[in-house]
Amino acid sequence: MILSKTCDYAIRASLYVALQKDQKFVPIRIISQELNISFHFLTKILQILTQNNIMTSFKGPNGGVTLAKPADSISLKEIVLAVDGPDLFTKCLLGLEHCDDQHPCPIHDQWRTIRDQLEEIFEKNTIQDLAEKVKTNDFRISDLVVKSFSH
Repeated sequence: MILSKTCDYAIRASLYVALQKDQKFVPIRIISQELNISFHFLTKILQILTQNNIMTSFKGPNGGVTLAKPADSISLKEIVLAVDGPDLFTKCLLGLEHCDDQHPCPIHDQWRTIRDQLEEIFEKNTIQDLAEKVKTNDFRISDLVVKSFSH
């Protein structure tokens, strides 16, 4: 796993919300249950997404969260940067502080290539892209057996 658990859950929660097209606001408790994520942990994750204008939240009996903008304008990279920061796309694989082209570590060239490819994948793929794959291919976004989103 190259993403933190927080970031992993943030992407899955965003994807889950995108799949709920018939609901204006998706209750956090439902997301928590369907994705098997601790309610309190999920609440903190959704706060981060709200602070970064990826989600919008609404309190009250009909409250919950919704995407702050269209799913096709939310890249995976945007979520990664909001939750984990830029380290995945900038840091040395060995954790060296000053690893660069002038002062490389033993795996610098290979890691730079993979890191650049990862950044491109995360930039090009949007929440909408993933939602379409879930609906079309019946892919799963949880370890739980959940209802199909292909309807």
